[in-house]
Amino acid sequence: MPTAELAPTRSPARYVALAGAVAVVLTVALVGGLDLYRLGESTRHLRRTISEYALGPHRWVFDTAVLLLVAGSVAILAVLVARGVARWNSVGSAAFAAWSVGLTLVVIFPKNNWAIGPSMSGSIHRFGSLLAFVALPVAALLLARPWRRDPVWGAHARWTFRLGVLSALAFTPILYAIGVNAVVGTSWWRVIPLGYVERLLVLTEVVAVLVAGLWAIAVSRGQARGRRPGSGSPGAGAQEYKPSSTSL
Repeated sequence: MPTAELAPTRSPARYVALAGAVAVVLTVALVGGLDLYRLGESTRHLRRTISEYALGPHRWVFDTAVLLLVAGSVAILAVLVARGVARWNSVGSAAFAAWSVGLTLVVIFPKNNWAIGPSMSGSIHRFGSLLAFVALPVAALLLARPWRRDPVWGAHARWTFRLGVLSALAFTPILYAIGVNAVVGTSWWRVIPLGYVERLLVLTEVVAVLVAGLWAIAVSRGQARGRRPGSGSPGAGAQEYKPSSTSL
């Protein structure tokens, strides 16, 4: 199990974690700003997916927002791994990385423009979205689970875990719609108000990433750095902690 040793308060990890959290906040500001701007015209756009913006003149805003989220997520994961909260080869870390990969695919491959018809780009876009939506709850749950009872990082872990659960629950309407499509044949995107459901899901998952970012900031500035078994005993004056179970 990982233990902890004192780390410099002004370590580079602190700035990386802060930059990651700021990038996530900017993502919310950019996408939220687009929605608020369009609300002045009509509420109809809220029934469409967020990635619809990539088919219009605001594509650069959408792409910038998503790439900021990717960069922020990578930075947060890097700090959590560097400080011993997660192992780089764990399932939780892999799921967090898959979230970033999925988002990157969403930017590189725009969704289908149904005025033209289906396309390979649209299919890859849909796969990337599905990968990201599924991977983030898995990452939050697995990264947080071993630390929920930890005396030092337990509060951060519990909040991350809760947001992972909420993210999974927010995805269930889409699973329901896919099930209806399989049984009845109704197009799954017509079963639910997809734009509203997706916005709720995205908001929940982005908040989960931000909560993980706050955890990374706390780890980087809280005089604690994760250590691996067999890496030697902590230095003089170090505080030692152990999670409730081995990180997956």
